[in-house]
Amino acid sequence: MIAIADTLYLNGRFTTLDKQNPQANAVAIADGKFIAVGDAAEVHRHMGSNTKVIDLKGRAAIPGLHDSHTHLIRAGLNYTMELRWDGVPSLADAMRMLKEQVARTPAPQWVRVVGGFTEHQFAEKRLPTLAEINAAAPDTPVFILHLYDRALLNGAALRAVGYTKDTPSPPGGEIERDKQGNPTGLLLAKPNAMILYATLAKGPKLDPDAQEISTRLFMRELNRLGITSVIDAGGGFQNYPDDYRIIEKLQKADELTVRIAYNLFTQRPKQEVEDFQTWSDLLPPLSGDAMYRHNGAGEMLVFSAADFEDFREPRPTPVDSMEDELERVVRLLVEKRWPFRLHATYDETISRALDTFERVNRDIPFNNLHWFFDHAETISPQNIDRVRALGGGIAIQHRMAYQGEYFIERYGSQKAAHSPPVRRMLDAGIPVGGGTDATRVASYNPWVSLAWMITGRTVGGTNLYQSDNLLDRETALRLWTTGSAWFSNADGRQGQIKAGQLADFIVPSADLFAIPEMDIASLVSHLTVVGGKVVHGDDVFSDLAPPMPQAANDWAPTNVFGGYWREPPVQKNKTGHLQKPVQHANCCAKPCQVHGHGHTSSWLNPVPVSDEKSFWGALGCGCWL
Repeated sequence: MIAIADTLYLNGRFTTLDKQNPQANAVAIADGKFIAVGDAAEVHRHMGSNTKVIDLKGRAAIPGLHDSHTHLIRAGLNYTMELRWDGVPSLADAMRMLKEQVARTPAPQWVRVVGGFTEHQFAEKRLPTLAEINAAAPDTPVFILHLYDRALLNGAALRAVGYTKDTPSPPGGEIERDKQGNPTGLLLAKPNAMILYATLAKGPKLDPDAQEISTRLFMRELNRLGITSVIDAGGGFQNYPDDYRIIEKLQKADELTVRIAYNLFTQRPKQEVEDFQTWSDLLPPLSGDAMYRHNGAGEMLVFSAADFEDFREPRPTPVDSMEDELERVVRLLVEKRWPFRLHATYDETISRALDTFERVNRDIPFNNLHWFFDHAETISPQNIDRVRALGGGIAIQHRMAYQGEYFIERYGSQKAAHSPPVRRMLDAGIPVGGGTDATRVASYNPWVSLAWMITGRTVGGTNLYQSDNLLDRETALRLWTTGSAWFSNADGRQGQIKAGQLADFIVPSADLFAIPEMDIASLVSHLTVVGGKVVHGDDVFSDLAPPMPQAANDWAPTNVFGGYWREPPVQKNKTGHLQKPVQHANCCAKPCQVHGHGHTSSWLNPVPVSDEKSFWGALGCGCWL
């Protein structure tokens, strides 16, 4: 008997990532899964009297994007309180946004810019000064987090958190002081980011109802960028189960628009085993459903193993107790058959962790238990082989796209050329998943990650990699789809447009396989489908979009600026000729003579626009000014 579809999507150009059926024109979906993938005639066999039909209008479609390392649950609780500088092209533009937000933010709320950007993305190539921040906001507290290396607080924020000349700097952190010993407003990770976490945690929070709407809006922002699934890596000050109640309420109400597999992150130094013992007694491994499911432990397993990725600071050496503490936790997890992940930036930390894992495996075999390292920027070929031998994987993120310049300053361009060594990982045959590590140390935009993998360039335009560490477009897309599925223990169930798999796909704003490399980072999704249901629609599919919730806090920065910076569309004048886009709320005050406000394409182009002898430079390009 032929299954009847809930929905047919016709007249598309599907890249399926199924090697047996790489291209298709139509799909049929029933009960949240693809039941047919092929041509229109094949799919029409599943048509019923109540089947909905959607015309994709000849657009290219690809599997939904799957972020293997992000912090959606924490970010969702705060999204509508945050002013996002992700993708903002100039400091002048960022400061104008800040000043506008200060004017609409009521006491006792703060204006907070919580990561997702780097000074290198700005045309001015610098951060704001404390004087500039204080001038823009003399009375409203302002907290600006730059990656995980520093935070900038204005005078009002210092008063709000109670930092004075008598406040000591915590271990691994520094409160900068003036000649009189008073805090200046600059907080530095040295390299421990706890001072940054702890200070941010002192700010006001949204009430539960507002957090619920905030989380829904953040998921819709991810849908707008083509994300259909994530693995949530926990995070500092994200306690289970208290800080998971909002996301679980949304799951029970069937209001999730992103699939979430979540890992649990220990919160208590020296009591990590107790945390995981309690949680493993409470949660069977991988419990949940296809929309919301437990995924194991990590990324923090023990605090003694943390090697913070502040490339402005020397490499930290984990304390001598790391191995003993890590072994106790990993033994428990393997016994309980809990998958696990471990934050590890440097090869030195990875070597010590692998010593521990191998010792546990000799006593309690891993036996195909999914485990993996996160980040692994400097992992050696020898340790890649050890990961493979233990059946592990490596989840990579585009942190180097935001910190590559700092890495080169400390370690040199030769070391940076294989940090992380993505091609070596793939050649070794180990699972590799793509991700962002959003929303603080990098942006949540998946297209920035894909552009970084394909072009080898930072968001500031620095070339990091040569051809031996670049990925072709299909391979990069596989890391963000089938690759990430392994890390959520969903390999074979999602990541391809294939009969029997979860029906998640997107229609990007342009064909990933046809556009110039410089345009990849500017892509968004015009149609996002999760489990066969439309969760985002724009452009010609805007009439399919479900209603957008409104932020409960009417002063929300997202009400005005949205999330990731949106480049204004190219417009035509009355004669049909292209003209420079008009300035809008999220663009800069000074358009380039060549590109107008369309700076992104020039920044990601290999031609050095700041060189007066180059093509664009000779024409007077001002995208770097």
